[in-house]
Amino acid sequence: MDLLEEYIKEGRIKLNKHKYHETVTVHDPCNYVRKGQFAFGESMAEKTRWITKQCFDESLYREMCDDPMNNFCCGAGGGAWAMPYDEERLAYGKVKVDQIRNSGAEIVVAPCHNCRDQIMKGLAGEFKKGREGFDMGNYTETLYLWELVANCLEFEPWSEEEQAAARKLRDAQFERDGIELEEE
Repeated sequence: MDLLEEYIKEGRIKLNKHKYHETVTVHDPCNYVRKGQFAFGESMAEKTRWITKQCFDESLYREMCDDPMNNFCCGAGGGAWAMPYDEERLAYGKVKVDQIRNSGAEIVVAPCHNCRDQIMKGLAGEFKKGREGFDMGNYTETLYLWELVANCLEFEPWSEEEQAAARKLRDAQFERDGIELEEE
């Protein structure tokens, strides 16, 4: 997320805010938001929202709850997605189903792979089957944050000056990160 934020702010990547016309919400993964805040003093909630809003018209954005620190787990955490506890995982995820439905969003952005799979395959799978208690309202799809950014990339030919500036930024980043660049 830090790298995506950096690239967008520096103009190293350009995004089309008008590719999507659906309403969107952000799911706050337990590890990236709550655990990140408690363990490392930094929640990724605001970065996730900022990046998402660079890909959508802000009028299409919907929140799931009043504070990302109070958002609910999707039910897939702690390895539950990969374990044979489907009914328990789905039962915990019903709160997330209600949040998604109540947000009115069609697209859910989920930065975590477990969360994405739980929302897209687990919860939405039950919704598509018509299982009682799994009505997700307007929901149509779940996207990784990086996938959303990739889908919204604008590709424009760069001028010689832009290419030179990009190489300079790349070299500075490689030097900062201790990466040896082979000669071109």
